[in-house]
Amino acid sequence: MNSITQNFRSKLFAGIAAALPLFLTYVLLEFLFITLDEMSAPILDKMGWEIPGLGIVLTLLLIFFLGVLVTNFLGHKIFSIGERFVKKVPVVNTIYSTLKQITETFTKGTSDTFKAAVYIQYPRKGLWTMALISGESKNKDGIPYYHLFIPTTPNPTSGFFIMIPQADAVPTGMSVEEGLKTIISGGLLAPEENPLP
Repeated sequence: MNSITQNFRSKLFAGIAAALPLFLTYVLLEFLFITLDEMSAPILDKMGWEIPGLGIVLTLLLIFFLGVLVTNFLGHKIFSIGERFVKKVPVVNTIYSTLKQITETFTKGTSDTFKAAVYIQYPRKGLWTMALISGESKNKDGIPYYHLFIPTTPNPTSGFFIMIPQADAVPTGMSVEEGLKTIISGGLLAPEENPLP
């Protein structure tokens, strides 16, 4: 009876593991389809066009042209002026600045965002985890510190921020991309040799 229960449970979890990514992909695509369609609905209504999916194409084109505009020198200046006005509004300023920082972190390449991958003892001595260097600073005694982002497995977009003395970090010998692959795979893609003491 116990083996039947275990077999049922393992099959159930295998089914969930297979269905969940498919379901979440469907939900995301449905959300994007409806949202993007609704964004351009007022323009299409005025033109009298009712072609399914045309709203998505139009919205993506508008976003693309916005990208062209802000990467252009003159467009960038105009966008910066608009941004200054937004940053003067008290509550809007906080929300906008936070969202912009998060967006820039994940739209830039990981090699631009993080400097290197290191091993540190976390969450306690004797346990080693991989962290990504996001910055550096010195304390009042001149001791150099690393600003570290510790990604979670298998979703590296969430994690923890800590600061530790640079002397407490051990270089992994891996690039940031290789470090992220190791984290996302839960260690399956980790090198066979490590530099830990």
